[in-house]
Amino acid sequence: MRIVFMGTPEFAVPTLLALHEAGHEIVAAYTQPPRPAGRGKADRKSPVQLAAAKLGIEVRHPITLRDLEAEADFLALEPELAVVVAYGLILPTPILEGPKRGCLNVHASLLPRWRGAAPIQRSILAGDNVTGVTIMRMEAGLDTGPMLASARVPIEDKTSGELHAELAEIGARLLVETVAQLDQIKPQPQPELGATYAAKIDKVEARIDWSKPAELIEREVRAFAPFPGSWFELDGERIKVLRARTIGVNGADGTVLDDELTIACGQAALRLLTVQRAGKPAMGADDFLRGKPVPAGTVLR
Repeated sequence: MRIVFMGTPEFAVPTLLALHEAGHEIVAAYTQPPRPAGRGKADRKSPVQLAAAKLGIEVRHPITLRDLEAEADFLALEPELAVVVAYGLILPTPILEGPKRGCLNVHASLLPRWRGAAPIQRSILAGDNVTGVTIMRMEAGLDTGPMLASARVPIEDKTSGELHAELAEIGARLLVETVAQLDQIKPQPQPELGATYAAKIDKVEARIDWSKPAELIEREVRAFAPFPGSWFELDGERIKVLRARTIGVNGADGTVLDDELTIACGQAALRLLTVQRAGKPAMGADDFLRGKPVPAGTVLR
């Protein structure tokens, strides 16, 4: 099939590769423009741009699709289908209606739960037991289009980074299967019952509030790992927490209870397992404590 691919982050790359491997003609890859990143603030190409270039696919990165020139450039490709995976730009009506077979989206949740920008993180924060991937046909609303296929994945104790990688691979396979059976699939409208919105993660959410229950903080640690990373302050230094587990002991909020980095919370306590100092690699709590002892009785902020 003649396809335009539209995506930007690492999550979108497996779908691009799977479509290419399945023999589809990808006539162009749309992605976000290169942006300054790193200490030198040099322009960094998106993962999709890098992957598409390796495959010899034409890359386009318009700043907006909401002008006549951008719309005309897209329609001139005469795509049968557009596949959209975490692209980052709103598709105006002429582009949504341009491909003969429509626009399909790979969304990292079991719709209608967690429509929006951060479905993986929000599912962990909410304490959901299950998440997944939904393939939907796009329409003007935000993640409201009819569903063509879905796959369920248990969350268990996974971080958002781990779920991100797992769902990206599952979504890629599911999308290719869906395209292969497109004529046989009857789209199912999304029910409004159970619809929730996954707001973009704000970095201020990542600072640990030790007055919260340990169970909730542990979910925050997993939801924000690896980015932006839950953190607390120790002697003026920001320490990220990448892994932790709840412990059934109590104490004053934010107080270190032992020599194993067990921190009292609003309810129960949290034992920090993997942490990261600024500019350093992630390390286990034992290695961290050898370099920076934190005695019992220390109060964290």
